[in-house]
Amino acid sequence: MNDRRKAAAWQAQSLLLGYPDEELIGRAALLRSVAAALDEPVGAPLRRFLDHATGTPLPQLAADYVATFDHRRRCCLYLTYYAHGDTRNRGMALLSLKQTYAAAGLRLGDDELPDHLAVVLEFAAATPAAGAELLVEHRAGLELLRLALHDGGSPWAPVLDSVSATLPPLAGDQRLATARLAAQGPPAERVGLAPFERVSR
Repeated sequence: MNDRRKAAAWQAQSLLLGYPDEELIGRAALLRSVAAALDEPVGAPLRRFLDHATGTPLPQLAADYVATFDHRRRCCLYLTYYAHGDTRNRGMALLSLKQTYAAAGLRLGDDELPDHLAVVLEFAAATPAAGAELLVEHRAGLELLRLALHDGGSPWAPVLDSVSATLPPLAGDQRLATARLAAQGPPAERVGLAPFERVSR
Protein backbone atom coordinates (compact mmCIF):
# COMPACT_ATOMS: atom_id res chain seq x y z
CA MET A 1 0.00 0.00 0.00
CA ASN A 2 1.18 3.52 -0.70
CA ASP A 3 1.25 6.18 2.02
CA ARG A 4 -2.00 7.79 0.86
CA ARG A 5 -3.96 4.57 1.21
CA LYS A 6 -2.28 3.70 4.49
CA ALA A 7 -3.18 7.16 5.82
CA ALA A 8 -6.83 6.64 4.81
CA ALA A 9 -6.84 3.22 6.49
CA TRP A 10 -5.28 4.51 9.69
CA GLN A 11 -7.76 7.41 9.89
CA ALA A 12 -10.71 5.04 9.46
CA GLN A 13 -9.29 2.61 12.02
CA SER A 14 -8.75 5.48 14.46
CA LEU A 15 -12.38 6.50 14.25
CA LEU A 16 -13.61 2.93 14.63
CA LEU A 17 -11.53 2.39 17.77
CA GLY A 18 -12.93 5.45 19.51
CA TYR A 19 -15.88 5.29 21.89
CA PRO A 20 -18.94 4.59 19.73
CA ASP A 21 -21.39 7.49 19.54
CA GLU A 22 -23.90 9.08 17.17
CA GLU A 23 -21.09 10.81 15.30
CA LEU A 24 -19.49 7.47 14.47
CA ILE A 25 -22.77 6.05 13.18
CA GLY A 26 -23.28 9.22 11.14
CA ARG A 27 -19.91 8.63 9.47
CA ALA A 28 -20.62 4.96 8.70
CA ALA A 29 -21.41 5.51 5.02
CA LEU A 30 -18.26 7.58 4.50
CA LEU A 31 -16.14 5.02 6.36
CA ARG A 32 -17.65 2.24 4.29
CA SER A 33 -16.68 4.04 1.07
CA VAL A 34 -13.13 4.52 2.39
CA ALA A 35 -12.92 0.83 3.28
CA ALA A 36 -14.16 -0.15 -0.18
CA ALA A 37 -11.23 1.71 -1.77
CA LEU A 38 -8.59 -0.07 0.34
CA ASP A 39 -6.75 -3.30 -0.42
CA GLU A 40 -8.93 -6.25 0.53
CA PRO A 41 -6.91 -7.42 3.60
CA VAL A 42 -7.23 -3.90 5.04
CA GLY A 43 -10.68 -2.85 3.86
CA ALA A 44 -12.71 -6.06 4.23
CA PRO A 45 -12.26 -6.30 8.03
CA LEU A 46 -13.37 -2.67 8.39
CA ARG A 47 -16.52 -3.40 6.39
CA ARG A 48 -17.26 -6.37 8.64
CA PHE A 49 -16.99 -4.20 11.72
CA LEU A 50 -19.16 -1.49 10.15
CA ASP A 51 -21.83 -4.10 9.41
CA HIS A 52 -21.82 -5.01 13.09
CA ALA A 53 -21.74 -1.41 14.32
CA THR A 54 -24.62 -0.23 12.15
CA GLY A 55 -26.66 -3.34 12.98
CA THR A 56 -26.27 -3.03 16.77
CA PRO A 57 -28.23 -0.56 18.93
CA LEU A 58 -25.85 2.20 19.96
CA PRO A 59 -26.33 1.72 23.74
CA GLN A 60 -25.41 -1.96 23.35
CA LEU A 61 -22.41 -1.13 21.17
CA ALA A 62 -21.18 1.40 23.74
CA ALA A 63 -21.66 -1.09 26.59
CA ASP A 64 -19.73 -3.73 24.64
CA TYR A 65 -16.90 -1.23 24.05
CA VAL A 66 -16.59 -0.50 27.77
CA ALA A 67 -16.75 -4.19 28.68
CA THR A 68 -14.07 -5.00 26.12
CA PHE A 69 -11.54 -2.21 26.48
CA ASP A 70 -12.06 -0.89 30.01
CA HIS A 71 -12.52 -4.14 31.92
CA ARG A 72 -10.11 -6.57 30.22
CA ARG A 73 -6.41 -6.00 30.80
CA ARG A 74 -5.29 -7.87 27.70
CA CYS A 75 -7.59 -5.70 25.58
CA CYS A 76 -6.05 -2.41 26.69
CA LEU A 77 -5.94 0.27 23.98
CA TYR A 78 -3.06 2.14 25.69
CA LEU A 79 -0.02 0.80 23.87
CA THR A 80 2.70 1.72 26.36
CA TYR A 81 0.96 -0.47 28.94
CA TYR A 82 2.05 -3.60 27.07
CA ALA A 83 5.72 -2.59 27.07
CA HIS A 84 5.92 -0.92 30.49
CA GLY A 85 2.85 -1.87 32.56
CA ASP A 86 2.06 0.60 35.34
CA THR A 87 5.71 1.42 36.02
CA ARG A 88 7.75 4.60 36.09
CA ASN A 89 9.08 3.79 32.64
CA ARG A 90 5.59 4.17 31.23
CA GLY A 91 5.53 7.81 32.28
CA MET A 92 8.72 8.45 30.32
CA ALA A 93 7.29 6.66 27.30
CA LEU A 94 4.16 8.84 27.43
CA LEU A 95 6.30 11.97 27.63
CA SER A 96 8.34 10.83 24.64
CA LEU A 97 5.15 10.29 22.64
CA LYS A 98 3.88 13.76 23.52
CA GLN A 99 7.16 15.25 22.37
CA THR A 100 6.98 13.32 19.10
CA TYR A 101 3.47 14.61 18.46
CA ALA A 102 4.39 18.19 19.39
CA ALA A 103 7.35 18.12 16.99
CA ALA A 104 4.92 17.17 14.22
CA GLY A 105 2.47 19.92 15.20
CA LEU A 106 -0.14 17.67 16.83
CA ARG A 107 -1.63 18.98 20.08
CA LEU A 108 -3.62 16.62 22.28
CA GLY A 109 -6.58 17.62 24.40
CA ASP A 110 -6.24 17.44 28.17
CA ASP A 111 -8.46 14.35 28.24
CA GLU A 112 -6.36 12.36 25.75
CA LEU A 113 -3.40 10.09 26.48
CA PRO A 114 -0.87 9.91 23.65
CA ASP A 115 -0.58 6.12 23.66
CA HIS A 116 -4.27 5.38 23.02
CA LEU A 117 -4.33 3.36 19.81
CA ALA A 118 -6.90 5.67 18.22
CA VAL A 119 -4.59 8.64 18.87
CA VAL A 120 -1.52 6.81 17.53
CA LEU A 121 -3.46 5.88 14.38
CA GLU A 122 -4.62 9.47 13.92
CA PHE A 123 -1.00 10.59 14.18
CA ALA A 124 0.00 7.91 11.66
CA ALA A 125 -2.68 9.15 9.25
CA ALA A 126 -1.26 12.68 9.46
CA THR A 127 2.42 11.67 9.36
CA PRO A 128 2.64 8.20 7.76
CA ALA A 129 6.40 7.64 8.04
CA ALA A 130 6.69 8.59 11.71
CA GLY A 131 3.37 6.94 12.52
CA ALA A 132 4.40 3.68 10.91
CA GLU A 133 7.55 3.66 13.06
CA LEU A 134 5.44 4.05 16.22
CA LEU A 135 3.09 1.26 15.22
CA VAL A 136 5.98 -1.08 14.44
CA GLU A 137 7.63 -0.13 17.75
CA HIS A 138 4.49 -1.36 19.54
CA ARG A 139 3.97 -4.35 17.25
CA ALA A 140 4.07 -6.95 20.04
CA GLY A 141 1.40 -5.15 22.05
CA LEU A 142 -0.76 -4.70 18.96
CA GLU A 143 -0.51 -8.38 18.16
CA LEU A 144 -1.40 -9.39 21.72
CA LEU A 145 -4.40 -7.05 21.59
CA ARG A 146 -5.47 -8.50 18.24
CA LEU A 147 -5.23 -12.07 19.51
CA ALA A 148 -7.05 -11.23 22.76
CA LEU A 149 -9.92 -9.65 20.84
CA HIS A 150 -10.21 -12.75 18.67
CA ASP A 151 -10.06 -15.03 21.72
CA GLY A 152 -12.92 -13.06 23.26
CA GLY A 153 -14.99 -13.03 20.08
CA SER A 154 -14.95 -9.24 20.07
CA PRO A 155 -16.51 -7.37 17.13
CA TRP A 156 -13.47 -5.03 17.24
CA ALA A 157 -11.10 -7.88 16.32
CA PRO A 158 -11.45 -7.18 12.57
CA VAL A 159 -10.34 -3.58 13.13
CA LEU A 160 -7.08 -4.88 14.62
CA ASP A 161 -6.79 -7.32 11.70
CA SER A 162 -6.98 -4.28 9.45
CA VAL A 163 -4.30 -2.44 11.44
CA SER A 164 -2.04 -5.49 11.29
CA ALA A 165 -2.51 -5.73 7.51
CA THR A 166 -0.99 -2.26 7.09
CA LEU A 167 2.22 -3.30 8.89
CA PRO A 168 5.13 -5.59 7.99
CA PRO A 169 4.77 -9.22 9.09
CA LEU A 170 5.93 -9.99 12.61
CA ALA A 171 9.68 -10.46 12.78
CA GLY A 172 11.27 -13.16 14.91
CA ASP A 173 12.00 -10.92 17.88
CA GLN A 174 8.50 -9.44 17.70
CA ARG A 175 7.03 -12.94 17.79
CA LEU A 176 9.09 -13.72 20.86
CA ALA A 177 8.03 -10.47 22.52
CA THR A 178 4.37 -11.25 21.81
CA ALA A 179 4.72 -14.76 23.25
CA ARG A 180 6.45 -13.37 26.33
CA LEU A 181 3.71 -10.77 26.84
CA ALA A 182 1.02 -13.42 26.46
CA ALA A 183 2.71 -15.64 29.04
CA GLN A 184 3.86 -13.06 31.59
CA GLY A 185 1.80 -9.91 31.06
CA PRO A 186 3.21 -6.37 31.18
CA PRO A 187 6.06 -5.50 33.56
CA ALA A 188 5.24 -4.79 37.20
CA GLU A 189 6.98 -2.13 39.28
CA ARG A 190 9.59 -3.74 41.52
CA VAL A 191 11.45 -0.69 42.82
CA GLY A 192 11.30 -0.58 46.62
CA LEU A 193 9.82 -4.05 47.00
CA ALA A 194 11.30 -6.44 49.51
CA PRO A 195 13.43 -9.26 48.06
CA PHE A 196 11.45 -12.28 46.87
CA GLU A 197 8.14 -10.49 47.42
CA ARG A 198 5.57 -11.87 45.03
CA VAL A 199 4.17 -9.37 42.55
CA SER A 200 0.70 -10.11 41.28
CA ARG A 201 0.22 -9.88 37.51
